[in-house]
Amino acid sequence: MSLRSLVLATGGLAGVIYDFEGGDELEPHAHDVADNHITVVARGTLVAFGNGWERMVEAGMVLDWAPGQVHGFRAMEDARIINIRKAMA
Repeated sequence: MSLRSLVLATGGLAGVIYDFEGGDELEPHAHDVADNHITVVARGTLVAFGNGWERMVEAGMVLDWAPGQVHGFRAMEDARIINIRKAMA
C-alpha cells in the first residue's frame, strides 16, 4: 500500500490530503461532531463505501459526511482527496 497523507492547517480550517495509488484503500471509519469533515475529490476516481453502501466518486465532487457516518475509500486509479474540517480550538 502506498497511501500517503499530509496534515494541513490554515486560518480556521484544518485537514488532511491523501494521495492514493490505484488499489490503495483508506479503511472505513467515522468521526464525531468535533472532528467531522467534508471530503473534496481533487483527482482521480475512487469508490467511497461504508456499512452496506458504496458509491463511485470522481474529481470535482464534494462529500459532506454526517457525524458518525462510516466511510472509507478505495482508489480505482491514482487519486487525491482533501478532508477539511473546522480547526479545533
